[in-house]
Amino acid sequence: MVPGHEIVGTIEKVGASVKQFTVGQMVGVGCFVDSCRTCPACKKGLEQYCEGHLSFTYNGKERNGVTPTYGGYSTKVVVDQRYVVRIPKRLRPEEAAPLLCAGITTYSPLRHWRVGKKHRLAVVGLGGLGHMAVKIGKALGANVTVLSHSDKKQADAKRLGAREFYATSKPDTFTTLAKRFDFILDTVSAPHDLNAYLELLKTGGTMILVGAPDKPAPLEAFPLILKRRRLVGSLIGGIKETQEMLDFCAKHKFGADVEVIPIQQINAAYDRLVRGDVRYRFVIDMQSLK
Repeated sequence: MVPGHEIVGTIEKVGASVKQFTVGQMVGVGCFVDSCRTCPACKKGLEQYCEGHLSFTYNGKERNGVTPTYGGYSTKVVVDQRYVVRIPKRLRPEEAAPLLCAGITTYSPLRHWRVGKKHRLAVVGLGGLGHMAVKIGKALGANVTVLSHSDKKQADAKRLGAREFYATSKPDTFTTLAKRFDFILDTVSAPHDLNAYLELLKTGGTMILVGAPDKPAPLEAFPLILKRRRLVGSLIGGIKETQEMLDFCAKHKFGADVEVIPIQQINAAYDRLVRGDVRYRFVIDMQSLK
């Protein structure tokens, strides 16, 4: 199995029936490379929720159910034109690559629930996903607050566009922020108390999960019932929406904050990632593989 699902590169060759793209064009491939194409989700452009067979970019199977998919840690990748997106010229390749997962994972729910002007948005966690949520939320016109475990990322949060920052390790934070937000975008993949965060929502507020903790989270009924709050989830985005997200980021002149490394440093980079020592996405220069 070869990982890699945030792929940007230049087209080297196209098939005889390809009409959408040309040789030399800068394009991207995200988290999946095919889907059933016929289910209701696929027909609506929501391929990420394919009800037939979704072919993930790595560690998956093609539509025949047998051929493995190999990811983007490689010098070449072959993909059907329906599952390729155009990289706008305003975006540098290295800052565009993480948008194909981190960017669309945060853009899709914010657009779906129509987060925008006059809304108070809390972003929980300031990592690869969270830093994109702050940028996108601000560009949509929301008043963004970052909730992070400690104060060490406070300056980054303000630089990225957050108006306020609170450390969740401080005991008075949850009291101070009670019933403050219209939306909470939770990007954290470590176990944490969802009930405490739900209490930060106004009546009718929505908490959106995009992080994926490895353990089940206890959920109480009353934080939802007493204020008619919603707890929802979201997964990446379809091809059309991913292109929309890329164009949106280009229009607002931002991509991901990245550190480019050669593939020979990938083990050291992984160790740093585990320690949280990255601002905010590693990008591998695959030319170093040759």
